[in-house]
Amino acid sequence: MLYAIIATDVANSLEARLAARPAHLERLQALKGEGRIVLAGPHPAVDSNDPGAAGFTGSLIVAEFDSLSAAQAWADADPYIAAGVYANVLVKPFKQVLP
Repeated sequence: MLYAIIATDVANSLEARLAARPAHLERLQALKGEGRIVLAGPHPAVDSNDPGAAGFTGSLIVAEFDSLSAAQAWADADPYIAAGVYANVLVKPFKQVLP
């Protein structure tokens, strides 16, 4: 089943986000390699694909996991949590309708 992982960043966490980004992306690439990721990306803090110093307000990942508990465990192990980037993370079942 698909699950949405919806994370909210701590204010002013851009530096920590950039430092942890390689490890975060490595985990996403592993999901992609397994054909389990639908989409992933950050929420820019301003209306721009490149928010610069404004940074980001969180992230969204939609991926396939065996269960809600498996999705939660994967999300809990994200390097952004260890780096103090995410203030909170919500994991919810997701039903894709489009495309």
